[in-house]
Amino acid sequence: MPLCFIEPQDAIRVIAESVGREARRQLLGEIVRAWVDEIPEEELASHYAQAVDDLDEHDLSMLAAWHASLEVGQPIANREFLVQVFPSLGENRREALKIAAGFRGEEAFEAGISEEQAMETVLPFLSRQRSLELAAECVELYLWDRIGSDN
Repeated sequence: MPLCFIEPQDAIRVIAESVGREARRQLLGEIVRAWVDEIPEEELASHYAQAVDDLDEHDLSMLAAWHASLEVGQPIANREFLVQVFPSLGENRREALKIAAGFRGEEAFEAGISEEQAMETVLPFLSRQRSLELAAECVELYLWDRIGSDN
């Protein structure tokens, strides 16, 4: 039986503080994707609408282009269209939310939100199991950041 003296979410925070900026941003992306995976089905649409509402025109265009790749109709880069078409994405709804949340996160960083604030917003919503999985990914990311390659 392995011994563990630190909670997984604390380990994630410590590792995030120990890696460089690029690795920290990659880690935050993984945290957001894990958070989206934990959202109950019935809450996906509201989270998606909130994420889309905060996007700028460039990000809306990028999200519409992703929608176009799914051939769900002629996408329009506006909030109303993207929110209305969301239910028709079926199994791709979580991926759409991950993309929108990622864009929203980048805008938040540009507006001055720190990585620590972003982590404190999302980490509490992760289950213990998902936090453990993410902590293991963090160790790999830490090694990648320190070694600099896949060696």
